[in-house]
Amino acid sequence: MKAETPDPVLVDVTKGVGTITVNRPAAMNSLDIATKVALREAVQALAEDDRVRCVVLTGAGRAFCVGQDLKEHLGILRSGTTDALFSTVEEHYNPIVTALATMPKPVVAAVNGVAAGAGASLALACDVRILADTAAFNFAFAGVALSCDTGSSWTLPRLVGRAKALELLYFPSTLDAEESQRLGLATRVVPADGLADATAEVAGRLAAGPTVAYASMRAAVAYSEEHTFAESLAHEGRMMTRTGATRDHAAAVEAFVAKQKPVFEGR
Repeated sequence: MKAETPDPVLVDVTKGVGTITVNRPAAMNSLDIATKVALREAVQALAEDDRVRCVVLTGAGRAFCVGQDLKEHLGILRSGTTDALFSTVEEHYNPIVTALATMPKPVVAAVNGVAAGAGASLALACDVRILADTAAFNFAFAGVALSCDTGSSWTLPRLVGRAKALELLYFPSTLDAEESQRLGLATRVVPADGLADATAEVAGRLAAGPTVAYASMRAAVAYSEEHTFAESLAHEGRMMTRTGATRDHAAAVEAFVAKQKPVFEGR
């Protein structure tokens, strides 16, 4: 009897935290078409799920995600059907990273191992990146003579500056967890055996927080990166109006005056 193929992407929703795990450990969580489709569907579903107030992205086994499955990629190249090869950017990578970067709730990357190519780009699209001390980044695109994708042309220079971003892209190398944190690619580095607990603590805190306020902060920061100071001030005003009308805001002010800890409902 043929063994069943494991699901390439696992999804769990517990106590307001939606966890997405890329589940191809034998292939270093590389992204073949089936995995990209499953990942796209998972990220988009959790983005729209009102039960979910924080999303965690991680990988199974010893890698976070090493990007494109080059074995499948080579097979497509040899077949001559290159339209299928490069349509994956529009059909898979762009929708996945857009959902990660724009969903109205915080997103945490639990980087358990190497994150390379598109895998590194996916981690950069998250708000918080918690790295195991055994994890690493590698912007490996030049090594296979491809341009950068999955949003890294936008996220990477904003994290490390233009000159350093081009250096990392032109001359790919493995950046260990300590170096990643020094460059601003990692929010926090923890012992590998403590990654799950550290992620649960951060994600749980975010899931219990004022979700609409977090979404508005995400939107305000993204807006300010492409607009003038005056335009950003006006946008901040709109976000303050939005959050000021929430039940969480009213409850938090009541709790503050009563010298109590607020309980947020995410609305």
